[in-house]
Amino acid sequence: MDISLFLKMAADAEPDRIGLTCDGRNWSYAALWSAATGAAAEITKSGAEHVALLDTSSEAAPIALIGAALAGIPYCPLNYRLADADLAALLQRIEPAYIIGDTARVLKLAPSSTLHHIDKVLTREDFVKRAEAAADPEREAGEGEGIAVQLFTSGTTAAPKAAILRHSNLVSYILGTVDFASADPSEAALVSVPPYHIAGIAALLSSIYAMRRIILLPSFEPKTWIELAATEQPTNAFVVPTMLSRIVESLRDRADEAAKLSSLRAIAYGGGRMPVELIALALELFPQTGFTNAYGLTETSSTIALLGPEEHRAALSSADPGVKARLGSVGKPLPTIELEIRDEDGKVLPAGVAGEIYVRGDQVSGEYRERSALIAGGWFPTRDAGYLDEEGYLFLSGRADDVIVRGGENISPGEIEDVLLSHPGIADAAAVGVPSTEWGEAVAVAITVKGEAPTDAELKTLIRDRLRSSRVPEKILVVEALPYNEMGKLLRREVRRLFQ
Repeated sequence: MDISLFLKMAADAEPDRIGLTCDGRNWSYAALWSAATGAAAEITKSGAEHVALLDTSSEAAPIALIGAALAGIPYCPLNYRLADADLAALLQRIEPAYIIGDTARVLKLAPSSTLHHIDKVLTREDFVKRAEAAADPEREAGEGEGIAVQLFTSGTTAAPKAAILRHSNLVSYILGTVDFASADPSEAALVSVPPYHIAGIAALLSSIYAMRRIILLPSFEPKTWIELAATEQPTNAFVVPTMLSRIVESLRDRADEAAKLSSLRAIAYGGGRMPVELIALALELFPQTGFTNAYGLTETSSTIALLGPEEHRAALSSADPGVKARLGSVGKPLPTIELEIRDEDGKVLPAGVAGEIYVRGDQVSGEYRERSALIAGGWFPTRDAGYLDEEGYLFLSGRADDVIVRGGENISPGEIEDVLLSHPGIADAAAVGVPSTEWGEAVAVAITVKGEAPTDAELKTLIRDRLRSSRVPEKILVVEALPYNEMGKLLRREVRRLFQ
């Protein structure tokens, strides 16, 4: 079974139901399936070994995703925000490729490459036209068990790795989390994450299998997102923390605008660290909306743990410190996932003790073009650090590589950042390790402020009183903004450079 079956099932069940809305055009499930079959024919004819999308979100994304599956070759969306040198390196790694989107940039970056064949580099418009012209709607879904998607990791700490997701991984994730045709015809999902992120691919596949109309926003801006949500009246949306922050800020003092978004029954978020203060504000701004925190990785085919709507509201209103703290968790692992916290020697740790997160399950790939990262027993070391509480709720504390080792003591940056963010004058904070002759590493923090900056002495006292002296930063730097990538992940290597 491969992922093309999801669209085929939807087209067979209700061919005229609208499956996609983008740039003012509606696509029925039958029209999407027909275009995908035509795309498969064109891709096969080209002789390419990858299908690459270098473009913002559009109808080309689902058509290329399913078309590649039918053609039996990997779909490889590329980050169009990359610098030319980085993108050129990725293009070399996937050639010969069938590329859709920014043809001018591709031809500039790979002038002597086999990528240049006229049938392999197409604008979005030409790709869709050719796909529609070559349609074969009677074609059957694929049966492949090979590679469905190849995604290059964000490279926030090293050169991007080519993460491999097989059809079996993605099918396992969808079948384990979504019921077929479970969405009412009135339901629609507003998707604003970029197509090269696993969340964008998971959103497409989940909505297609549920038969929920997909509303694509090509490029996120809070005003555009709000306007589109008010016009199209989606019932569901997925955002990353930086997006939610900008939406909340835009709507905070505009109750009339917020009221226009009353159709939103569910907002899922993930892809980065969500400050507790921000999600609390969002819960107040959208009192009738159910919020879900979805934690996952590229290598796990998206979500592996969820904090659901009822758990959000219960944590927000609880007087029990343990329950209230869960608003800062990512919830409990999915029933189809096994999850353990281990120390540096691979020993499983008890509740409340932080270590590295290990997972396994059918949706977990843990595979790269370069190598497999799976260890004995099929476990995948995520390189994320965290702990489980007594009730099994998972709390993240950053990347395992981000741990600050001061005098042999492991310090989580997250615990320092949480304390700093409790100060009313601090808007954002990042803690990193910097070289220290005495301790090996010392704590340094970069902050952004609201209004007048608190003094260094004030912040050091705050941390010493709430944590302990080993967590007190030796260096404090006030900056205009902290460095994040477009998916809301803090670029700690860039923060460290601020202290060099």
